[in-house]
Amino acid sequence: MKVRALIAAATAVAIVALVPAPAAAAPRRVPINGAGSTWSANAIDNWRRNVLQRNLYINYQPTGSTDGRNQFRNAAVDFGVSEIPYGLRDSFGGADNAPPRKFAYMPIVAGGTAFMYNLKIGGRQVTNLRLSGDVVADIFTGVIKTWNDSRIKADNPGLTLPNRRIVPVVRQDGSGTSAQFTLWMSKQYPSIWNAYCRKFGKPAPCGITSLYPFRSSDGFVGQQGSTGVTGYVQQANAEGAITYVEYSYAIGARFPVVKLRNRADYYVEPTAPNVAVALTKARINSNSGSRDYLTQILDDVYSFTDPRVYPLSSYSYMIVPTELGRGINIDKGYTLGEFANYFLCEGQQQADVLGYSPLPKNLVEAGFAQVAKIPGAVKRKAPLEQCNNPTFSKDGSNTLAKTAPQPSPCDKRGAKQSSTGTGGAKVDTPVTASARCTPTGQSTGGATATGAPSAGPTASASAGPQDVGAGGGDDTELVGAEPVDLAGRPGWGLQQTTMLLVGLVVLGLVLIPPLLATRWRNRADDRERRR
Repeated sequence: MKVRALIAAATAVAIVALVPAPAAAAPRRVPINGAGSTWSANAIDNWRRNVLQRNLYINYQPTGSTDGRNQFRNAAVDFGVSEIPYGLRDSFGGADNAPPRKFAYMPIVAGGTAFMYNLKIGGRQVTNLRLSGDVVADIFTGVIKTWNDSRIKADNPGLTLPNRRIVPVVRQDGSGTSAQFTLWMSKQYPSIWNAYCRKFGKPAPCGITSLYPFRSSDGFVGQQGSTGVTGYVQQANAEGAITYVEYSYAIGARFPVVKLRNRADYYVEPTAPNVAVALTKARINSNSGSRDYLTQILDDVYSFTDPRVYPLSSYSYMIVPTELGRGINIDKGYTLGEFANYFLCEGQQQADVLGYSPLPKNLVEAGFAQVAKIPGAVKRKAPLEQCNNPTFSKDGSNTLAKTAPQPSPCDKRGAKQSSTGTGGAKVDTPVTASARCTPTGQSTGGATATGAPSAGPTASASAGPQDVGAGGGDDTELVGAEPVDLAGRPGWGLQQTTMLLVGLVVLGLVLIPPLLATRWRNRADDRERRR
């Protein structure tokens, strides 16, 4: 009996060994959730609507960068979005510890932190305001209090500015936009920022913070989120207000933004090409063993002397899981990877229209490397020419580098001033006769506004292998694209006439057949009665 039992057991084992194991089920596209940055929310919202046709369902809540990092740390969402990494010492915030799971930072979109404002002269909206960096810092620290301050007038020789109180509107929630703005002030104007922090009990040096310190009694107004500060400034009764917000929101609100003076003494706005040129000086953390891998170092961006530079330019990051568990499975990882593969390539095509700047080639390549770390994500090996990203051509070179336009000579610091509108307000603002300027010799790419050759954007020598624009020359990685005015076309035109005629035809097709049928039936009844 024992022998027979052993033979039977061995036979069963042999049969099981011969039967092939069932194939693992292919990963499925499932709904995933994210939260965080309002700075990049307009781009993300556009992308998630676009991928619905691919059966990708992405839920994103723009609750602010700090909340996004907190939710990702607590495994309440599948991904977070932030402009700043974990672990930075926040001058006014608490501890910001990293999550207990493995994760990575992935750049998703670039853009400029703009200064949107509501100001009128003689009842007419001002659209061409210019400010120097130290003036901006003094406005948002309460030093400069009125619009006709002598230093604002010096930046704007063509405007007769009103004696109106300035109302700084700041974020009252944890914000990556606040972090980028305060980092810039702490690096470029430390004495101004340190003096302001001391009023709130913070000793020097005062650095980055996502929680902007302010008092309502000093004339400041606090609002939640990018939509909150934008909505406040664009109110008719908010004349005199100014806020810091991603350029995209000013475009959508059809409001102007400040032209900020750069190190070349030109006043520029955060258009896609100006941001792209600036970020050729971003130094990228290329240490793959560091948790800050692919985060940005912006010191050289602030001091870059190319005339096209918008100084307050930066990237936004998606925080993605790189291991299973804590709510992440293969299906979620696969879905997140498909979404990332879309926005790193095709999604960047809408960046400039939305008020952002598309990612350059080196960051797209770095993004693919990060996607490959997400459990379940498809590892793309297709050549970059199939990426369909607008920042580089099929041969891998950036053909847009030469098209980034130089600023107008009218935007050079001096006694002249451009009347051209900015942001989402493209209507010109008249300037005084003595400051009128006619732009001449304006060119694009590597030539200056007066036609002389320029050094052009070059990469930082200390940037390392992941630097934006490494190599310089014609291979410099920058993006040239103009934002598109999203304003509608008012009035009655051919489209409206066509729609009206189509509507009348449809109405006729609906109403006429029943009327004819009734008429024919009545005639038949009359003939029947006559018989």
